[in-house]
Order: sequence, then structure tokens, then C-alpha cells
Amino acid sequence: MLDAAARRLIDPPLNRAGRALAARGVGADAVTLAGLALGLAAAAAIAGGAPGWALAPLLASRLLDGLDGAVARATQRTDFGGYLDIWCDFVFYGAVPFAFALLDPANALAAAFLLLTFYVNGTSFLGYAIQAEKRLMATTDQGLKSFYYSRGLLEGTETILFFVLLCLVPQHFVPLATTFGLLCLATAIGRVLRARAILT
Repeated sequence: MLDAAARRLIDPPLNRAGRALAARGVGADAVTLAGLALGLAAAAAIAGGAPGWALAPLLASRLLDGLDGAVARATQRTDFGGYLDIWCDFVFYGAVPFAFALLDPANALAAAFLLLTFYVNGTSFLGYAIQAEKRLMATTDQGLKSFYYSRGLLEGTETILFFVLLCLVPQHFVPLATTFGLLCLATAIGRVLRARAILT
């Protein structure tokens, strides 16, 4: 829901930084993998009992997740780069709930529910993208992407804010994860209904 507005704010400075990195020979895939490494470091900090310390690598990871596309636009966009980007995103999004389950076994059921809803929402997103590609549909609402990004109630910006909140108040993981998971299900159902209207 917030991605389009967020992109308008962050794309200009990211594009400048991307051009500067590209001029120094830094590749987009390297930025993507560095972002994943930082995201996994954040998850490790959470699992190790220091969710507050996870904030810096978590936010840096998401910054690099936006920066890799800027580097690609300044050099050469590739299909593999787009594939690697979304794969790393899903690894990161799965690692954080898993880390909270490791942090406290009392979180395990809510973390499992959250991962289920991420899976349901993710398949609604990727399935829509596949069908949109077949129909030559296009959108730039969330910036220039490698494939079709269907809008929803929850998008990347909301998920990042949610992860930040979890790190700030980890003792409230269970109600927060349950609520966010229900909103993920609502997002997925909305995409499925929209797909039924558009793709039939």
C-alpha cells in the first residue's frame, strides 16, 4: 500500500547512489547479495537474543535491496538480477520470523502462522506476476521492476516497518505476528479476487 509513495521519496537519492556505485564498477548482483548477508546478520542477532542490535543491519539490508535496482538501471538490467533480487527478498522475509522462533520457543506457533501467511501472500504475488507477463501487462507504480508488481494491502514498506517494530518490542511478537499474518491473508485474498476479475 505504501510502496508507491515510498518509491517517489527514495528513488531519486537511490538512483544517484546507484550511478556512483556503477561508475566505480560495483555490480547490482553484488549489492543484492550484500543486502542478503546483512539481512541474515540481522536475523542472527535476533536469534542470538539481541533484536535491538538487529535494527542497523536490517535497515542497511533493505537500503541495499533498493540500491541494487538503481545500480542495475545505471548499468544493465538482467533477468537473472531480477530473479536473484526476489529470491533474496524471500530468504530474508523468512529468516526474520524464524529468528524470533529461535529467540523464544513461545513465539514458535505465531512465527509458523506468519511464515504460512508469507507463503500464501508470496504465491499470490508471484502467480499474478507470471500471468501478467503472459498478457504483456506493465506497471511502474513501484518503480521500474523486472516483472509485474501487483499492489496490495501489505507490500515491502509495511513489512520493513513491521520487522522494525518487532525488533523494538520483541516481547509483543505473538500478537503483532498474528495481526500481521491476518493482514497478509487479506492481501492475498484481495490479489486472488483481482486476478479472477482480470485473468478470466
